[in-house]
Amino acid sequence: MRLFIAVDPSAEALTVLADAQHALRGSIACRSWSNLAGTHLTLHFLGEVAEADVGAIDAALARCAAAAVPFNLALAPIGAFPSPARARVLWAGVGGDLAGLAALHGALGEALRALGRPPEARAFKPHLTLAREPADPAAAGRAIAAITLPPVAWRVAEAVLYRSHLGPTGARYEPLARHRIGPGSLARLSD
Repeated sequence: MRLFIAVDPSAEALTVLADAQHALRGSIACRSWSNLAGTHLTLHFLGEVAEADVGAIDAALARCAAAAVPFNLALAPIGAFPSPARARVLWAGVGGDLAGLAALHGALGEALRALGRPPEARAFKPHLTLAREPADPAAAGRAIAAITLPPVAWRVAEAVLYRSHLGPTGARYEPLARHRIGPGSLARLSD
């Protein structure tokens, strides 16, 4: 199974992202546009995981979520990886309580390391992907500079273990488990 752990933006944030993506589509061409219905903020990408290991990962996520404190995030300016001048991935930034987000990310990293799954080597850069591989990276950089996102905020109250199904029309994300964030919340929200 191809797995990752994430938190989800609010419906209001998704509406704002859809408007931004629509504006970008009107001014630039990209190889692929994100399906915003599946937009998530990835905390840890696990890659291929044996089915026998999923239970331990889910239990680690449950413990980390229960030990965390709910926090607020907000949309931040649009950016690009590796840079706006050489844009390959277009994304909306994330602001708000980044310390709370970093604490959850760090705790999950340590729990996963204890399971023999060391975190990715690259630095954690919270973002919400809008598009990939613009036809003209410099034009994409100019287009994202012209868009201002309102600072829509939302409460992050759960962490999700997702399974990614890759297909010819893109990825489909299946939530395997949702865990409420906060002390004393070891109960699973859904299967």
